Amino acid sequence: MTVITSIEDLKTLHRSRTPRMFYDYVESGSYTEQTFRENTSDFARIRLRQKVAVDMSNRSTASEMIGLPVSMPVGLAPVGLTGMQHADGEILAAKAAEKFGVPFTLSTMSICSIEDVAAHVTTPFMFQLYVMKDQEFLENVIERAKAAGCSAMVLTLDLQILGQRHKDLKNGLSAPPKLTLPTMLNLATKWRWCMAMAQTKRRTFGNIVGHAKGVGDISSLQSWTAEQFDDRLDWEKVAKIRDMWGGKLILKGILDPEDARIAADFGADAIVVSNHGGRQLDGALSSIRMLPHIVQAVGDQVEIHMDSGIRSGQDVLKALALGADGTWIGRAFIHGLGAMGEAGVTKALEVIRSELDTTMALCGERNVRDIGRDNVLLPEGFLSEYGL
Repeated sequence: MTVITSIEDLKTLHRSRTPRMFYDYVESGSYTEQTFRENTSDFARIRLRQKVAVDMSNRSTASEMIGLPVSMPVGLAPVGLTGMQHADGEILAAKAAEKFGVPFTLSTMSICSIEDVAAHVTTPFMFQLYVMKDQEFLENVIERAKAAGCSAMVLTLDLQILGQRHKDLKNGLSAPPKLTLPTMLNLATKWRWCMAMAQTKRRTFGNIVGHAKGVGDISSLQSWTAEQFDDRLDWEKVAKIRDMWGGKLILKGILDPEDARIAADFGADAIVVSNHGGRQLDGALSSIRMLPHIVQAVGDQVEIHMDSGIRSGQDVLKALALGADGTWIGRAFIHGLGAMGEAGVTKALEVIRSELDTTMALCGERNVRDIGRDNVLLPEGFLSEYGL
């Protein structure tokens, strides 16, 4: 494939070049995958309002997210195991984001460590925190993020326990992959991936191995992570983490207006309307469907971002029109990374910015900051179908 026209093209290449267990890890949801599917199908139900005979010159997609200038209001969301989609994946994605002028967020469950990424970029990146029961590890990883100069902490609130993802269990997901017969047969068809992985030392969770007490190899890592997500996380603990961090704080996983009001009163710098890409509570409403209700609940009290379901520049425009101040992409940039490494991440960002720019113009807007509710048309009952 020589011409990339969409994220779907990158997805096709990603699937052909990356081992099945890691492609499936990204391109799946929990249980029946209803929420995973509706994150995108609900975007498709929203229509755009065309405007003509409007001066479309001097367009700008530039904006701000958390007080930082961005070339477009789209950031790279935290994705676990990014370094298994392509060798040194987190480093490559961070470098692409830096060059493009958009934010990058590193996952706690990354393959490349905080220090690895910091050594390869000059622009501060954000760090996403999963709250673990191991208090020493928790305090240590926060201090490491501070030492690396991370610009904000993204605290994920919707993963106290794991929603079951059937494909991960059936594939025997692990990092590095266990060399079972089915896995070896699949790896034999992914020579590009194997050659790249053979040239890096980063093949397991870099933020955990060697940093968590008693975790020095893959076997000890698996037993540690199985019991470490803190199911007692509540607003009191969130407050303690906020105080430990002391910097800009983004609360991710907000999908209910009441939780949004609590987060706004809590003093968060931003919230992310998110259902974890449909990977946690299967049967939850899509992020784009919940976004207007959360905007109505908290208004201008807090910066509002959105993820889950964004696959195009048109989707970005729709989210902005319904009140988001910024958006985050996960699968969209991962498809680029798995397809073509750093160049693929750049291509994913270029595709989305081009789509956003063209769509914005055809909707009669020259500045991304001017996009609003009058740019989109919603189907009857879209906001009230479930009694909200």
